[in-house]
Amino acid sequence: MSGGKPAVGVKTGDGKIIDLSKQMPRGPKSVVEILMGGKKLQAAVSKACAKPKAGATVSAKSAKYLCPVPAPGKILCIGLNYRKHAEETGSPIPAYPVVFCRFNNTLVPHNGKMPVPSHSKELDWEAELTVVIGRKCRNVPKEKALGVIGGYACFNDGSVRDWQRKSGGQFTLGKNFDGTGGFGPDIVTPDELPPGGAPLRIMTRVNGKVMQDSNTDDLIFDVPTLVHELSKVMTLDPGDIIITGTPSGVAMARKPQPWLKAGDVCEVEIEKIGVLSNTIVKGA
Repeated sequence: MSGGKPAVGVKTGDGKIIDLSKQMPRGPKSVVEILMGGKKLQAAVSKACAKPKAGATVSAKSAKYLCPVPAPGKILCIGLNYRKHAEETGSPIPAYPVVFCRFNNTLVPHNGKMPVPSHSKELDWEAELTVVIGRKCRNVPKEKALGVIGGYACFNDGSVRDWQRKSGGQFTLGKNFDGTGGFGPDIVTPDELPPGGAPLRIMTRVNGKVMQDSNTDDLIFDVPTLVHELSKVMTLDPGDIIITGTPSGVAMARKPQPWLKAGDVCEVEIEKIGVLSNTIVKGA
């Protein structure tokens, strides 16, 4: 946010954020616009931000974050996509990606509040690597899939487990309570990460205690496979996101089960991408 209005921020290496609306007033107004502009526009933004103007920067700690893509056209989620997580839940290793959807009402930004629904006490954490589509595509060959990715981000796929279990399995219900999908704080471009976002350490901490600690190289279906398979079914557009699954260590698989509760602080950290933090509150 800048002056009470949404603005694109470009993070610098020294922990500051350049307000693009001040640094490049005639430039792009959204992350999706930057993605759609391709390498030419992205190079122009990078050049414009090489020397920050006076008054155009804020500290990362003082910035008010929105979701990096506030309203993705598609939020595609992959279930049981880490081998050790499938094992801890007693589920068979999938032979094909398990796909379900989230909706925009579920998204909450970095430092935003994640509510425990009044209809349940079983709110669980799920650290996930998120893929942000960078250009419109369909039927993408696996060997070219990394070329359509605009960046990567952190996601906390907050899961209401008792609703997820209803009637033999309800991913759509259990994953779509308002405000249960933490997303952010930033989008990191692919050139800063290993190809396909693996290997990268991925973690969840609750009140500073490590609850998940794994690596994206435990993915059953890697990022190129997911893009390839999903693009067979549907056109993927800039700003669409693919949430790639969670590693082992969820509350559901523990005894006792330490469900998230009001007052907790839940952090998802992915190596080279950043830390997403959400405070848990009492919900409606």
